[in-house]
Amino acid sequence: MQAPLRIRSLVALTTLLLLPVAHAAPAAPAPPPTRAEVVRDTLHGVVIADPYRWLEDKQSPETRAWIEAQNRYRESLMAGVPGREALKARLDQLLKVDVTGIPLERGGRTFFSKRRADQEQRVLYLRRGPAGLDEVLVDPHPLSTDHTTSVSILDVSPDGTLAAVGTRQGGADEVAVSFLDVDSRKELADRLPPARYFGVAIKPDRSGFFYSKFTTAGSRVYEHAMGTDSTADRPVFGEGYGPEKIITIELSEEGKYLQVSVLYGSAAERSELWVKDLAGGGPPAPVAKDLEGFFFGTVVGDQLYMHTNWQAPKGRVLRADLRDPARERWREIVPQGENIIEGLSLAGGKLFVNELENVVSKVRVLDADGQPLGAITFPALGAVGSMNGRWASNEAFFTFSSFVVPATIFRYDVATGERTVWWRSQAPVESDRFETKQVWYTSKDGTRVPMFLVHRKGLKLDGSNPTLLTGYGGFTVNLTPTFSSEAALWVENGGVYAQPNLRGGSEFGEAWHRAGMLGNKQNVFDDFIAAAEWLVANRYTAPRKLAIEGGSNGGLLVGAAITQRPELFRAAICAVPLLDMLRYHRFLVARFWVPEYGSSEDPAQFRWLHAYSPYQHVKKGVKYPAVLLVSGDSDTRVDPLHARKMTALLQTSTGSGRPILLHYDTKAGHAGGKPVSKQIEDGADETHFLFWQLGMTAAPAGGAPPAATRP
Repeated sequence: MQAPLRIRSLVALTTLLLLPVAHAAPAAPAPPPTRAEVVRDTLHGVVIADPYRWLEDKQSPETRAWIEAQNRYRESLMAGVPGREALKARLDQLLKVDVTGIPLERGGRTFFSKRRADQEQRVLYLRRGPAGLDEVLVDPHPLSTDHTTSVSILDVSPDGTLAAVGTRQGGADEVAVSFLDVDSRKELADRLPPARYFGVAIKPDRSGFFYSKFTTAGSRVYEHAMGTDSTADRPVFGEGYGPEKIITIELSEEGKYLQVSVLYGSAAERSELWVKDLAGGGPPAPVAKDLEGFFFGTVVGDQLYMHTNWQAPKGRVLRADLRDPARERWREIVPQGENIIEGLSLAGGKLFVNELENVVSKVRVLDADGQPLGAITFPALGAVGSMNGRWASNEAFFTFSSFVVPATIFRYDVATGERTVWWRSQAPVESDRFETKQVWYTSKDGTRVPMFLVHRKGLKLDGSNPTLLTGYGGFTVNLTPTFSSEAALWVENGGVYAQPNLRGGSEFGEAWHRAGMLGNKQNVFDDFIAAAEWLVANRYTAPRKLAIEGGSNGGLLVGAAITQRPELFRAAICAVPLLDMLRYHRFLVARFWVPEYGSSEDPAQFRWLHAYSPYQHVKKGVKYPAVLLVSGDSDTRVDPLHARKMTALLQTSTGSGRPILLHYDTKAGHAGGKPVSKQIEDGADETHFLFWQLGMTAAPAGGAPPAATRP
């Protein structure tokens, strides 16, 4: 899930129109009928009825026919609602612009992805030296007629001559791995079949590579010798670890050490660090094990720098000498402070500590022993990406953006501290027309929670502003103020975009995360509901003008909100969601998430899951908001059965007469990779739905925002 996956950073939806309608809007035409066949389970003495268990079978002819009928129903219902073309035209302007990924420097060569405004997918490029021309490495467009195949760089050898390339079909998490000779542009015979990989690391001498692959038994680390058949590869690490663990790998710059991380679930509340001395031989040896906390490490020379929250809930940096890594000899380089440490980057012999101060990015620069050297400052309230660089190079890169300030990639000279613009987005947004601010509100239990608000300057607080409230609240994911074409589109049309920092993230450290996980998950929903109540009480909006959205774990959030407080919202987008929390752990990779949510197999955990699981709390006759559920066949992370079952149950239960629709893509999934034209179409569909329900009129592309009309 973004979703759920935090692996250093290995480990994230758009949405509409108008029709002036009366307060008593006519009921939507009836949806296609769905057969109910109740299956009853008894869990820990409680009988659980499931009327749509049969929809879990994605491949059955009846399910396929049902999906087709649901898509036709949505399309026919929305076809008569004007305004979609204006939204699509504006999204065209916002998304059909040049897009560039943060560069990776190896051997004096810069590798990056770039999509021109007229292209569907990102193309992989090489630039030789700062003034070199951009050379195409891999163009995915010829690989599929519908442009649903995407490519990414997984690793590059230290000399920049060999690249590991991942090829993804649709939105699946699985990728196929190939190896490209950069100078000849020829693929090597060595390949890895489509699978879920947690790291590929090429040896400096190009004689082979290591990779971590998820298998039915669990994650395993393999070593591959170039020129051999990968089916003969044998695991070098991972035996004894089950499928609920995630194992990642990283080679040190010189290739002397292989670092192996074992994550206890996606949120990495606990992890282990192992290091294998490739020069000295022998098996991987544990450095950090049996400790309560996460450990994310980077090796330079013989030194292992560890970003950890062990005995430091807001984070600190420790250093171990790998020649003698005993715990009692670890040295604290960066102590815990008032701000949380979100990430650690090493470049040019210096440490870059990315901190969050009340969810706003701050970057401190320190020497190798943790002595302060200064800070990197930014022009506005926004978010900074991790520094991408190497210990032995003075060249590094980082990104900066805010909600309505498109991304800029900066090149940073570590030796001089000089910062220059390497690339800047040309997305056409008049940022100075809008303001971004942070407010604080009180949740149900008295906890103070921050929320970012974006809207046009001079907004009138009269309770009439159409408002889109989004959130996540889980897996230590921090929602920082990054650029969003959705936010830009929303506020351009006179709306308010609201993003609270719910418990379950790590915006204020591990305590904030734990306050929203396992038996505390209801706090997340309470925080979200309290944000909505604050927006209403402070006259930003009213329930009839309030929409919510969320995806993945955020889809669970939306599902809980509409089942617990249906009267508070007019419309909802529930994307790639988890909704049946009593059965979620049985499907795909959901065992990764048991440390975050719990499992209904455990009697105590069953009680709290049963108390909020959205699918089990839909009630006949309740006036639910209008809901658009979004999912697709290629989601190999959150099983789309959740969206199918919830659609059927809401359609047969709601008493509001408002539409319950399913947008089900037979090719899209969880991991991205959509061609840009598909992103625009889907974004227009989702935004169109919300504009319709909130009584908004879409401004002409590039035009002035209209006044909202009452529904």
